[in-house]
Amino acid sequence: MSWGTDLWDQFENLDKHTQWGIDFLERYAKFVKERLEIEQTYAKQLRSLVKKYCPKRSKEDEPRFTSCLSFYSILNELNDYAGQREVVAEEMGHKVYGELMRYSQDLKGERKHHLQEGRKAQQSLDQCWKHMDNSKKKFERECKEAEKSQLIYERLDSDINATKSEVEKAKSQLYLRQHMAEESKNEYAAQLQNFNSEQWKHFNVAIPQIFKNLQDMDGRRTVKLGEMYQSFAEVEQRVIPIISKCLEGMVTAAKNVDERRDSGIVVESFKSGFEPPGDFPFEDFSQNIQRTGSDGTIGTPKTEGGKPDPKHAVSRTKNKLWLFGKKPKAPTLEDLSHLPPEQRRKKLQQRIDELNKELQKEMDQRDALNKMKDVYEKNPQMGDPGSLQPKISETICNMEKLRSEIHKNESWLAEVEGKHGSRSERRASADVNHHAPHGRESPEGSYTDDHSQEHRSPPQPDPHEFDYEFDDDDPLPAIGHCKALYSFDGSNEGTLVMKENEVLYIIEEDKGDGWTRVRKQGGEEGYVPTSYVEISLEKNSKGAVTYI
Repeated sequence: MSWGTDLWDQFENLDKHTQWGIDFLERYAKFVKERLEIEQTYAKQLRSLVKKYCPKRSKEDEPRFTSCLSFYSILNELNDYAGQREVVAEEMGHKVYGELMRYSQDLKGERKHHLQEGRKAQQSLDQCWKHMDNSKKKFERECKEAEKSQLIYERLDSDINATKSEVEKAKSQLYLRQHMAEESKNEYAAQLQNFNSEQWKHFNVAIPQIFKNLQDMDGRRTVKLGEMYQSFAEVEQRVIPIISKCLEGMVTAAKNVDERRDSGIVVESFKSGFEPPGDFPFEDFSQNIQRTGSDGTIGTPKTEGGKPDPKHAVSRTKNKLWLFGKKPKAPTLEDLSHLPPEQRRKKLQQRIDELNKELQKEMDQRDALNKMKDVYEKNPQMGDPGSLQPKISETICNMEKLRSEIHKNESWLAEVEGKHGSRSERRASADVNHHAPHGRESPEGSYTDDHSQEHRSPPQPDPHEFDYEFDDDDPLPAIGHCKALYSFDGSNEGTLVMKENEVLYIIEEDKGDGWTRVRKQGGEEGYVPTSYVEISLEKNSKGAVTYI
């Protein structure tokens, strides 16, 4: 596919696309810059961490435990790992970010050159058309003057009271005008031929070549991005072997931890060499005391036998296997009845919201097609209105399918919520929110094709959307004012009657359907055709824009 042949009339869009391409390239460059800054910060923090846990020690304080030695070995490997992160940041800055910024500057210069050539070619064609149009108007004037001179001559020639000199003068004037008309005709024909030739060269030679250059430039940009993506990954790949060695060193250090050796070091460090103390002898101090009772023997006091503690039976509950294992999958049903009620409600609501969004898109597309068809009907040279009808029919069919799906899902949702009557209310609310104004008179006096749609009205809140109520009676604030260029009868529902030169407040801009919502000074609100009014928005609302 070639831009020069397929996109010959899309100069402005190609201008925007090439600018977007450069912006996207610079955006990726910004991403790479932030990425390498993260690497730099990460490496810096790793080095600070290593320094924090590797304080300077004297030889007497040097640890001998394998766990400590392994930890310091891991810190050394981590320091090397931080160095590799710095290498990644440096390589990204030099080979990716720097290259992208240089290439972006080259693209900007090349794009500017091609667009200037395109604008020069367009200006040349416009100048040629202006010459042709001037010669055409001149030829038209000369023809009218010649016709006028011919009528004067014929009148004087048939008038018996006219003198011969007057007739001869009228005749010479006629010949002069006819001659001038013939010269204007030849000049117009030459200018027309020249314009047609220049137009053919413009659209078959100059513009295709310029667009081809833009296409080549955009293709090189795309290829360059792919190369930079690869370089971005290769920078990381080049340090992977060294990083792997660092990680392997950490694993080796972990394996060198020996609990027996550490225990031996503890023994060697704190062993005293003394033998454990022996038994103390018994010293009898009662030999000089006369015993009156029978020899007693040292015994142990009797202990009362008690009942053993009762055994507490451990209650066992039946375990559900799927609680910690795999829960058997239930078949997925269209109405989601296999889900728990709350989960089902959420899923259905989510599905309805998505269907409503799709329905809104289809309705917007239908409105745009109807508007385009209306333009084609008023200006046949712009296109064939009949060519849009299949697309309009397809869009309407899609809308009906979506409405059917929404209806079905809302029924299931109402079943879950136990509110069977809420479906119709939600349906009515959705229609109010999504239907654009069709079936009423357009600003030019024509009617749209879809007569089944209601007039546009202010969006009504869904009563089921919130669980609380709030006061929404305050009027919408005015965002500008407008002056009526023509009178409008406002005979359809939702529209507002206005007189010529009447000043109204704007409370809602045109959404693309050709209607603007306004308010009279008396407080009455409604819609008026956008093309019937001259609009001036306030400075604090999207700039001062005027539609005429």
